[in-house]
Amino acid sequence: MRLAKKLLATPEGAIGLALLLLLAMIALLAPVLSPGDPLRIAGRALIAPFTDPALPLGTDRLGRDVLAGLLHGARTSLAVGLAAAVAALALGLSVGMTAGFAGGLVDEALMRVVDAFQIVPGFLLALAFVSVMGGSMPVVVLAIALGAWSDPARLTRAQVLSVREQDYVASARVIGMHPAEIACKEILPNILPPLLALSAVIVAAAILTEAALSFLGLGDPNMVTWGSMIAEGRNVLRSSPWLSVIPGLALVVTVIAVYLVGEGLDRTLKDQKDSTR
Repeated sequence: MRLAKKLLATPEGAIGLALLLLLAMIALLAPVLSPGDPLRIAGRALIAPFTDPALPLGTDRLGRDVLAGLLHGARTSLAVGLAAAVAALALGLSVGMTAGFAGGLVDEALMRVVDAFQIVPGFLLALAFVSVMGGSMPVVVLAIALGAWSDPARLTRAQVLSVREQDYVASARVIGMHPAEIACKEILPNILPPLLALSAVIVAAAILTEAALSFLGLGDPNMVTWGSMIAEGRNVLRSSPWLSVIPGLALVVTVIAVYLVGEGLDRTLKDQKDSTR
């Protein structure tokens, strides 16, 4: 709660959180605001926005409601972004904590694995994984997480190396605490702040990666996403540009909101660190 209050005190954090809360409400209320299947045919094809009160944002080439797709696409984008970020952070935290706390050959072996994943760009890794495994939503989440976990792992290892020799960790060893207990109770709470700031970057990158995969036709065909809406509109970009522009703007606003929260978190954590010196 204290961190949230300090985050709201920063302009970036307040604006970013307000936008994210609005997007989250839209995502949660999508079935109420636009009940039914968003992929169903709602009217004639290519109705322009603001010309039909029943279809405020018009329809696409197949006559599907653009507003319904936008609302339900918010659910997909936020769900994929958050799930992929949680998976990437969990994997990176586990590997980085183990490497930094164990040291020696374990550290060396795990860091070589991290290096191997960092050689391949995250999007290309996700693209290859989805191409082989299929485009279901769990596969997309796993693919994005596999391309994003190496950065949290390196950051976690660096943080663990900086705190494992502190007096409070040494005291925990002296009183006979189990290494796993020391890692979870003594080290983990002190290395979480930088990871929280990094998580915003991972969420934003995950949302963009999911949109790119859907744009290429590698997303879940049974779910509406902003990337698939942009791809649908590219075929009629000259005559009906709104089909790509509207979901594109939604994607831009979401990513900016996540980055603003990340910037606010970074500033809050830096101010908190300075105040403790």
